[in-house]
Parts: sequence; structure tokens; C-alpha cells
Amino acid sequence: MVQAMPKLSQMPWRHIIVFNILAFASLAASWGIASYSDRAIAARKGQAEMMVQRQKRIAFSFDDTPRGPGGFLNQHDRPAMLIRSLHDGGIKSAVFFANPARISGINRGADAIVAYTAAGHVIANHTANHVPLSDVTSQAFLADVVAAETWLKPQRGYRPWFRFPRLDEGRKDAAKRDAVRAGLHKLGLRNGYVTADGWDWFMESRTIAAARGGKTMDMAALKQLYIETHVESANFSDRLARRILGRRPVQMLLLHETDLAAMYADDLAAALCADGWTIVSADTAYADPMASLVTNPEFADGTILEMLAWEKGLSGGRWFPRNNIPVATKLFASRVLHE
Repeated sequence: MVQAMPKLSQMPWRHIIVFNILAFASLAASWGIASYSDRAIAARKGQAEMMVQRQKRIAFSFDDTPRGPGGFLNQHDRPAMLIRSLHDGGIKSAVFFANPARISGINRGADAIVAYTAAGHVIANHTANHVPLSDVTSQAFLADVVAAETWLKPQRGYRPWFRFPRLDEGRKDAAKRDAVRAGLHKLGLRNGYVTADGWDWFMESRTIAAARGGKTMDMAALKQLYIETHVESANFSDRLARRILGRRPVQMLLLHETDLAAMYADDLAAALCADGWTIVSADTAYADPMASLVTNPEFADGTILEMLAWEKGLSGGRWFPRNNIPVATKLFASRVLHE
């Protein structure tokens, strides 16, 4: 028959002391194991986050929705083609910065925006009429922001992000810049900044001029120039970010709702992935710590990285070399046009 363990009050004092020591040691060991386990989990999590931060990550954004006719496609067919191209390229959630005052029955812009959001993409504010800040007063500019917000807010896929038309944040007028920033903050809008820009709008303007002028274009060369320019822009911005920040932020690529995007977005995505980039959502991009940065350059215009480089007086290349009218014009003429 198994004897019952004596009550603690009946045990000799030396046994009680030994019992307490053993109990305390056991408890301390369990705490140590738990503490070690927590530290190990935190260390693994930190290592995983560091690995992610070392990756080249990029999100896609499209300005000026709805945009006017291009040089190749039926304007009404372009949104559906762009949606297919984004899907085929594995771009699950891009952001479209919209100008609601441009919506009309002719361009069916409202239908396009509904189609983009139904496909899983998101929309944000680019002002109603796309007037640059340098061209108007801060009051008029903010009124245009509010007009766009009134239309956008009830829409599916809305995000409280704002992108300046032409990336113009007031240029040398710091008082106007700061007044608009304060107004955007009151509206609950965050900066929908850009980090990588390949001037696709300029390439599009060259294709429209060539099409109207009856010039023959080498379409394979155009595709290659479009893709190559934007991959180089992404890598330039990655190098610039590491010089400024000492790390790799999530890049936000600026594109426009153009025929070229509809034709080549999937191929651009494939080229970026082949170059080591991971495509992420716009939400992931704007969750990056860079979103909390406030720039105060002498000339407030361009990508956030360009403005940070200007503010810090960074030596060396601050701007993507192809974002230059003579350079871009020569590249297009020599590689795409056939006389």
C-alpha cells in the first residue's frame, strides 16, 4: 500500500527547506526556459524581418485616371487590357491615383475605376482637375483636393493617400507647401509619394506624336525600351535609397494609365522579378517607415528620394539620368523610330 506524503506542517524543517529550494529552482528553470523561448522567437522574427528588408521590393502605381487617348489602343478597351496585364504579371494590388473631374460619359472613367477596384486594386486622391500646386494658391489647391475626396471616399478600394500632380509640392514656395501639407493632414490624407520614376508619360507622348505623324515605330524596340527604362529606374532608386537611408525601403514605381502600361505591364513585372525584385501591394509600400518622413528641400518637386537627396546635399547622381528631355528624346528616336 502506498503511503501518503506527509503534510508540509508535519515535515522536519530541513526537509521543508530542501523542498522550497527545489521548488524555487524548478520555477526559476521554467522561467528561464520560457524567457529563452521568447528571446529565440524574437530573434528569429528579427532575422526574418532583416531578411525581408534586404530584399528588393516594389509596388506599382498609376497616375491620372482616367487618362486621355494614347497612340495605339481604343481608350474604352484599355482598362480591361491593363487589368489583364496586371493579373498576368502577378501585380495583385496596384494603386490608381484618380482625377474625378476628368470622368465623363465619353471616357467612361467611372466604369474604369470600378473595374480596377473590382479586380483588387485600390484608388487614391490626385486632385480633381490635376492642376499643379505651383500654378494655383494653396486654398484653390486644397479645394480641388476636397472635390476629389468627395467623389473618391464612397468608392470601393479607397485609400486616404494623396499624390501631388506632376510631383509638384510647391517647388521653392515653402509657405505654400507647408500650408497644403497642413490642409492635407486635417483631411486625414497621407503622402502618396513616389520613389522610382522612369518618365513613362514622356515615352507615351513620343508614341502619340509618332502615330499622329504617320511615322513607323519598331514595336519590339519600344517594348524593350519601356521595360529597360523602368527596371533601370528601380535599380537607380534602390542604390539612391541605400545611400540616403542605409537600407532598402519598399520602392513605389510611378507609371500612368497609358496604352504602354496596358501593353507591357506584365512584361515589366516579369523583368523586375528576373532582376531580383519582389512585387508587393501598395498597402505594403506605404506601410514602410519611409511614409513617416517629412522632406524640407530647397526645391520641393520630384520623388521623395530625390527630395531627400537634395535636402541632405548628397553628392553624385541624385536624378535618374534618363529623366531628361534631350536624353529621352534621343533614345526614343534612335531605337524606336524608323525613318
